[in-house]
Amino acid sequence: MSTDADTRRHEALTRWERRSQRPLLALAVLFAVAYAVPIVDGSAGPAVRQACLVTEWAVWGAFTADYLIRLRLSPDRWRFVRTHWLDLCAVALPLLQPLRLLRLVSTLLLVGRRARMASQIRLTTYVAGSVAGLLIFGSLAVLSVERSAPDGNIRTLGDALWWSFTTMTTVGYGDLAPTTAMGRVLAVGLMLSGIALLGVVTANIAAWFIARFERDDVEGRRQTEAIRVLTEEVRALRAEVAELRRPPGDGSAASGAGATGSGPDGSEPPGHRLRGQLAVPGQNMP
Repeated sequence: MSTDADTRRHEALTRWERRSQRPLLALAVLFAVAYAVPIVDGSAGPAVRQACLVTEWAVWGAFTADYLIRLRLSPDRWRFVRTHWLDLCAVALPLLQPLRLLRLVSTLLLVGRRARMASQIRLTTYVAGSVAGLLIFGSLAVLSVERSAPDGNIRTLGDALWWSFTTMTTVGYGDLAPTTAMGRVLAVGLMLSGIALLGVVTANIAAWFIARFERDDVEGRRQTEAIRVLTEEVRALRAEVAELRRPPGDGSAASGAGATGSGPDGSEPPGHRLRGQLAVPGQNMP
């Protein structure tokens, strides 16, 4: 009985994850817009900022509800908590310290975890999306903490994007650098994330080349085997053709018949009689 119940709960969990995938990703895009508007538009009024704040908390609440529903539908809840501990941390983090940056980090973690569960999202798409997300949100986050710093040199969104790109690729020209403690924490996180994602990209490209070479090698071996089989068939066909071209009987019988000048029944072959009749013209004339 418990096995049937666990199976039904597992099927219900799978259906929920499949149906809630796209709505949650759409909410993630809404969160990105709500997070970016007050940072990009420094002149936004209190009403706009309040609406963006409410939107951020609403999206976080939707992801929290998704976690609780999946926990409720899981056949083994303790195992679900152990295997989804990062989701739990992302849900609880804004409650422990309700900072805007922590809401950003927790929402990105939850979006990344759900995106990894989507079967239609391939590794290349996931990595590309992760790189773009880190680049954009890293720029917005560092701009929000560095723009008002007295000694800060990251004042515009363009400067923030340039700094994020050079930091993720570990180039670090040094023309732009964070001066606040939170900005440097963001820089460390962006460096580590960039190194990890570049490693994944490099490994993915290497795996593609290896798979391509293995596929070409398999195709070459298949063609070599096909040529070998075809060669054997041609040899067998040539042997059959040679056998068909050989006259009836063995060679000794043919030579004996030629020596006696008679056919198989001892009579003179028709060809000999014809040659005898044509030898002397007019011999048989009356």
